[in-house]
Amino acid sequence: MNINRARRHVTMLGLALLCGATAAQTTPWPSKPVRIIVPYTPGGSSDIIARAISQPLSEALKQNVIVENKPGASGNMGADMVSKANDGHTMLLCDVTALAISPSVYTKLPFDPSKDLRGVTMLAYSPHLLVVHPSVPANNLKELVALSKNGKLDFAVTAMGSTAHLAGVAVAAATGAKWEYIPYKGGSQAVTDTIAGQTQVLMNGMLATLPFVQTGKLKVLGVSKATRVPLLPHVPTIAEQGAPGFESGTWQGMLMPSNTPPAVLAKISAELVRIIRSPEVRARLSAQGAEVHTMSPADFSTFFERERTNWAAVVTKAAIKLD
Repeated sequence: MNINRARRHVTMLGLALLCGATAAQTTPWPSKPVRIIVPYTPGGSSDIIARAISQPLSEALKQNVIVENKPGASGNMGADMVSKANDGHTMLLCDVTALAISPSVYTKLPFDPSKDLRGVTMLAYSPHLLVVHPSVPANNLKELVALSKNGKLDFAVTAMGSTAHLAGVAVAAATGAKWEYIPYKGGSQAVTDTIAGQTQVLMNGMLATLPFVQTGKLKVLGVSKATRVPLLPHVPTIAEQGAPGFESGTWQGMLMPSNTPPAVLAKISAELVRIIRSPEVRARLSAQGAEVHTMSPADFSTFFERERTNWAAVVTKAAIKLD
């Protein structure tokens, strides 16, 4: 009798565990508010895109979507936070190329973006604008290079080791320009100080910089895209002005921790692609110079590793290393 009772107990326990596991597997996602971590200060390209998609994403997921700015260490502080998140509801929206550059620049990176994060989808591309304070007596890259050789020019760096920083390094290498890099914790403060004349030169994503060009607070000298952009048809590319083949920009994408279930990745990827391609969001971003670009997780991974390899060569040549 005792044996039979024990067997029934074991059977019931097994059924309970099975039901619990099944319930856990079928729990709808998301089951609580979703956080989008932007690892930079407010006002930059990633922040603009995060806030453009947060409300429609909240409506689609039927959960609150909260945008949180977590700047520090050129975006690596926020990225590290997301890589270690285990709640299944935390995402990272960042400059993907900057994230790919970090392992080459930082000697003590506390995470490996290739292993600890997984791409959900790319969202948008925005070329860099090469801009100067209006008082700078240069109207093109050639004149700026000549000016840099005859006097001190401060180049505002949105973050050391960022794509904008390395783009400035690459332009200097190609043209012989000489400027001093002044580091900031994010693009918004770098833009503010250049507008104020505390720094003279800046490269930053078009999405966050174009409004200040349009109001005359900054003077644009070049675009980092391979071809001219429709919103600035009379502004030559940097490649046209003495840096053949030069192209750079910010690629905003969404990532999640590598242990995120495939079903969750598929669901959020589909919703993000739908939202970013919607006429309303696309028009809003296009009006500011950002082009909607989406990628599958597999294509995202290929892009990321290619960027990591390509920019590592620039980092090595420039001997840039940060702790």
